[in-house]
Formats: sequence, C-alpha cells, structure tokens
Amino acid sequence: MSGLDDFDDVRRDPDPIRRGKRATALMAIYQQRATELARLRREAIEEAHRSAGLTYTEIATALGITKGRVTQIRSGAPAKERAFFGVGPVSVGVPLRVGTDDRMRTYVDAADLATQQATEALLATVALAAEPFTIEPDATTIPDGDVVIICGPKSAPIGAELLDSDPRLAMVREDGRWWIVDKTTGERHGSPMGDDPAGAADIGYLSRRHDGDRIVVHIAGIHSPGSGGVVHYLGRHLPELFAGHGTESFSMIVRCDLDGTTVTGSEIVTGPLAW
Repeated sequence: MSGLDDFDDVRRDPDPIRRGKRATALMAIYQQRATELARLRREAIEEAHRSAGLTYTEIATALGITKGRVTQIRSGAPAKERAFFGVGPVSVGVPLRVGTDDRMRTYVDAADLATQQATEALLATVALAAEPFTIEPDATTIPDGDVVIICGPKSAPIGAELLDSDPRLAMVREDGRWWIVDKTTGERHGSPMGDDPAGAADIGYLSRRHDGDRIVVHIAGIHSPGSGGVVHYLGRHLPELFAGHGTESFSMIVRCDLDGTTVTGSEIVTGPLAW
C-alpha cells in the first residue's frame, strides 16, 4: 500500500480489526516516505548550492522558506546514505534452521539473531524502520518492499537463487568446504575458520541490487559470524560505500576478525564489483 487509493480503501474497510491493522501498516509506510522526502529535500538544497552555485539565502527565497529553516533542514534531515537500503520500512530476514533431534524443531542461530539485531540497529541510525522476519528452510520468495536477506545458499533456496543471479560472485561447495568465487577470474576465497588449524576469522558476502522500485541487500557468511562481519563493516563504512556505489548494483567480499563469535574488525577482500 502506498497511495491515496490505499488510504481511501482503508477508510472504507468494514472490518474494524482489519482496518486497524491496515491503518497501522499504512502509517509505517507514510512515516518512512516522509523521512525519505526530508532526505531528498536536504539533498536538493545541497545540490542547488553545490552545482548551481546558489547561496542558501537564494535557495530559501526560491523555496519560499526562511534561511533559518534551510539551516534546520540541512542539519536535521537524515543522512543521504539511508538510501543504500531503500526508502523503508526494511524487512530484515534470517533463516530458520532445522534441529537434529527427533522432533526436527526449527530455531534461529544465535549468531544470525545477533546479526539481525545489529542490522536493525544500523537501520535505526539512518532513520529506517526495521521489520524482522524469519526465512523458512524451503523459502523461495522474499517479502515485498525493501529487504535485507541474511541467508546463505545452504540455509534456504532463496539464498542460493540470489547468489545465482549475481554476475560477479558465487558461493560454491568444493573440497568439502564453502568458497566465495570470483566468476571473472576464478579466484576463490575460503574462510579461515575452515583451515587446519582453524583461524579466528571468517568471510562474508554482500550484494546490493535494484529490484524494480525496491532495494534488496543480501548478506551471507561462509559461517554465521561472517554475516556479522559484513554488518560490522557496513556500520563503519556506509557513507563512503554509498558515496562510491550507492546508485549501482554490486557485490563484494568482507573479511572479519573474531574473538570467539564477536567481530573485532572487518575489511574488504574483493570489490565492490559493479554488475
């Protein structure tokens, strides 16, 4: 739901519970659109000053507002890098894993849950609302709207399908372990956790793609901590990553150092590779 037709349709819904739920969902969308419009207005003001050479006084006059209001907009609007994840709300999904006991119960891995929560915290810093969800082991589709999928190819089919559609990188199982492979050069990158002896580090995959009018961010670690390493990197380098690659679809590999399962550092191994 996103337009006036949706608004009128909600008002006419005869079921009070359904009307209340739909109103709540529509409010979340409207609030995120309003925040995005504030970002776009700030960006327009900065572009008019930078590219057109207008003073902020001239811009204020052209917009029909005071120079003081322009100052407020410049200092108070959300950062432009919020657009890395789209407009919002952003669905943030992690896989349900199947237990090995007789009851085959599903659960969320602790490292995946920590990565999901770290992603939600990162989204909050750029004024984006997060809607957490779980990815069923047989899932082949993802929710509508902007989304962050934290899922490897072995956890659910959607993880494999997203990776298969990446023209630059792949994740494959060879020699009894998983690798991230550069499709152009054939170079493959394995996790230090899979070495003998195992190292205190992991690697993870990140892609950002335009899917119609929405953004799909895909994160997949060779092991669960690798996904956390990707979010750790984003939390410290999002402005520069958006500045260099925020308008394109791309993928990259991130290495992270670990203290147990806690990420202590992260850096780029390969990329960003434009699609």
